[in-house]
Amino acid sequence: MPEKEEKVEFEGEIIEALRNGQFRIALDNGHETLGYLAGKMRRFRIRILPGDRIKVELSPYDLTRGRIVYRYR
Repeated sequence: MPEKEEKVEFEGEIIEALRNGQFRIALDNGHETLGYLAGKMRRFRIRILPGDRIKVELSPYDLTRGRIVYRYR
């Protein structure tokens, strides 16, 4: 069975809430990316608003889209 690829984790801040549960994110390294909520965050109805600090997982193959996995308090 093939191993799962390693995800790259970054921290950032939500700039803008887009439609369909997507967000524009400013990463701490200066780049911008699009992100969507992880399934468990959607399931437990964790609210994400512009200005929130978050943790994002990005695939090493596509650094333009990420999955929001954690919202800092």
